[in-house]
Amino acid sequence: MASSSLPFTSLPHHFVSPNKPTSKSVTTSTSHRIRASVSEKPYVPAPAVSDNGEAKLPVKKIPGSYGLPFVGPLKDRLDYFYNQGRDEFFRSKIQKYNSTVFRTNMPPGPFISQDPKVVALLDGKSFPVLFDVTKVEKKDIFTGTYMPSTELTGGYRILSYLDPSEPKHAKLKQLMFYLLKSRRDQVIPEFQASYAELFETLEKELGEKGKSSFPIANDQAGFNFLCRAFFGTNPRDTELGTDGPSLISKWVLFQLGPVLSLGLPKYAEELLIHTLPLPPALVKKDYQRLYDFFYESSGSVLDEAEKMGISREEACHNLLFATCFNSFGGMKLFFPNMLKWIGRAGVKLHTELSTEIRSAIRSNGGKLTMAAMEQMPLMKSVVYEALRIEPPVPLQYGKAKKDFLIESHDAVFEVKEGEMLFGFQPFATKDPKIFERSLEFVPDRFIGDEGEKLLKHVLWSNGPETEEPTVGNKQCAGKDFVVLMSRLLVVELFRRYASLEIEVGKSALGAAVTVTSLKRVSF
Repeated sequence: MASSSLPFTSLPHHFVSPNKPTSKSVTTSTSHRIRASVSEKPYVPAPAVSDNGEAKLPVKKIPGSYGLPFVGPLKDRLDYFYNQGRDEFFRSKIQKYNSTVFRTNMPPGPFISQDPKVVALLDGKSFPVLFDVTKVEKKDIFTGTYMPSTELTGGYRILSYLDPSEPKHAKLKQLMFYLLKSRRDQVIPEFQASYAELFETLEKELGEKGKSSFPIANDQAGFNFLCRAFFGTNPRDTELGTDGPSLISKWVLFQLGPVLSLGLPKYAEELLIHTLPLPPALVKKDYQRLYDFFYESSGSVLDEAEKMGISREEACHNLLFATCFNSFGGMKLFFPNMLKWIGRAGVKLHTELSTEIRSAIRSNGGKLTMAAMEQMPLMKSVVYEALRIEPPVPLQYGKAKKDFLIESHDAVFEVKEGEMLFGFQPFATKDPKIFERSLEFVPDRFIGDEGEKLLKHVLWSNGPETEEPTVGNKQCAGKDFVVLMSRLLVVELFRRYASLEIEVGKSALGAAVTVTSLKRVSF
């Protein structure tokens, strides 16, 4: 999963029963009230002009300001993390400039980022230009306006930081495709085995304590699953043991600390992680343990890498990153958040999911297969809706390769070559001009022909859900693998349980979901 692993949006969301009729239209003539996802007071659209009878959008200068050097970026950083918070930071600027496209600074700013200036794209129409590699460059911007030290990745620029125009990009992405294809038959059985252990852990702790932390159990189950499925190795049977998740979390912090908020006192957090990078030497031994595990476990994949002209060492660092940062990081963030939405949606949805899932499995001889999952439209829609309402990759960046025009819903803006473009994905995927009731978790939103048409606006994977990753684009190589993993979690949960109850707390990464009840199926 191509994830920058940043905190999620905290917009006030609403829930809707899947049994209530839902309109699939996204036109403004609908009888449903469309709620603004980016502002309490909707901004007023710019008037369109007419040319030969065809409506055209006005060309406007990009509004906004970067402020004084050092002072402007520092003020924006403090507003982003503390004075306003991330979502209000963006909402307030949309209201101030009466535009979803504007200029601003993005953290971390001084002294980590040399140039924090960006053009923000905060609607579903302008955002997709960030996927167009003919217009934007993706070199060294995976984490935004700064790049972590390559000392954290063995001295190599990893695939996530390469632009498709660079020669190594195609080779390394092809290696990821090979890994996914060669191990595809192991995904379902290894997921079932690993998450059966997770559910046993949850049930045991519920019996002993009356509650159980889903993220803690998920971290171990997710890492075990990835290592078993991709490399045929159970970490517990090696010197790594159960230390993988904690080592990864520490290593990721050293990369993403400048754009995270850990909940520490403001000045302590500013000094420790937002002003200067954490020294890579402090995590060198931890990373070496992970590297040794992957080098010993991935022999056949490393053999294939050599055939492709990639050194075993560089291939191993990329496999480690893809497994631990992209895939494990995505599961660590997205699974608890998906469970949060499903848990809050209520017993009606739980009952319908359980009935649909168990019925489809029975009709396929009692075995879970890909074909069986295709017969679960509600389950598939729920996963897509979770990806839409809280995408696991909130922030996207791209540097303009040339001068070109960007369209929002209300205007056209000229971008100059070399300017950094930034998109806040949760606003784009909750654009009220695209999605009705955009702030609501609507479980059946993507069911049927009209629902499937909306999938092109589900943008979590560094590309639309309706497109596929290739060696020539930057869409997540494991896009379909992530969707499959997410579906498997919902399936394994509701083939066992008729319903669940949860409590949700705050966490620096994802949601702190505590399971308080699991009701076993009785038929």
